[in-house]
Amino acid sequence: MKAIARLTGILLLIFALPGNADAAQSLRRVSFIPQWIPQAQFAGYYVALDKGFYKWCGLEVDILRGGPKRPSAEWLKKGAADFATMFLSTAIVERAKGARLVNIGQVLSRSSQVLVAKKSSGIKSWQDINGRKTGLWGAELSLMPMVLFRRYGLHVTVIPQASTVNLFLRGGEDVVSAMLYNEYHTILQSGVEPEELVVFRLSDLGFNVPEDGIYCLESTFKQDPQTCCRFVQASIEGWRYAFDHPEESLDIVMKYVDDAKIPTNRQHQKWMLQHMSEVIDLPASGAGQAQLQEDAYRAVAGELMASGLIENIPAFSDFVENCAAIHEK
Repeated sequence: MKAIARLTGILLLIFALPGNADAAQSLRRVSFIPQWIPQAQFAGYYVALDKGFYKWCGLEVDILRGGPKRPSAEWLKKGAADFATMFLSTAIVERAKGARLVNIGQVLSRSSQVLVAKKSSGIKSWQDINGRKTGLWGAELSLMPMVLFRRYGLHVTVIPQASTVNLFLRGGEDVVSAMLYNEYHTILQSGVEPEELVVFRLSDLGFNVPEDGIYCLESTFKQDPQTCCRFVQASIEGWRYAFDHPEESLDIVMKYVDDAKIPTNRQHQKWMLQHMSEVIDLPASGAGQAQLQEDAYRAVAGELMASGLIENIPAFSDFVENCAAIHEK
């Protein structure tokens, strides 16, 4: 019955947009790049592809492989991908620098980013991070920790961080960047007990900001808003199906993980999918739109500007394209 309900919902999404009467017959080929390597953080997109949701919405989607060497913002800007996910902070900085990208759907409404230290290092409070060797990802994913450091006058020795926490585990870093759904659990799986760690949630330090959003170039949306909105809608349905059918969805995720030869395991991906269900607020079934809120946008942009990471705040009306408005036309 759930499968029938899901298919019915997708069909409603198809015909809700103008010009969609023959969406399922005429497929539009598009490409999408997530901002990191294949994992359950992007389960909704893999599920939407595997279960045929994109095709039902008239799209032939190629999911490209993201990661630290393939920044999604760069691939979007140079036209190597039609759609991409990225943190809101990253997108605001890119727009402020002149990149004409727009948010067409906000998937994660709050932050899962943390800084982790071992209690044995003597770090007890976030102020103790001052002067410590701190692992930070590339510019796209280190923006909010940098805002934190600048706001409170902390000076750290930055250690470039890739896709593992091995250096932290071996004592080469005092502090490591992590997501609660990913690296934090990896640390626990390595044999470190939670009681041995001190975890600083950015959300508890005044930075509970939206993270993964769906973006495209402004020109892409203006040229074909229906295709953009169909991509968002099918992706949302993919997430809904993933949370309703976690084991099947993990099977799908693991196919992409294994194909990319990612050193992980099903238990870790299960932890990740569960956490994603806690930080993704899906719209009502059939609505198809997860929309960025202006107050959240202004809060993040204000912090970035106060920290000197941007010189101006792009207008919210220029930054966001609302697929709900397309329904009303």
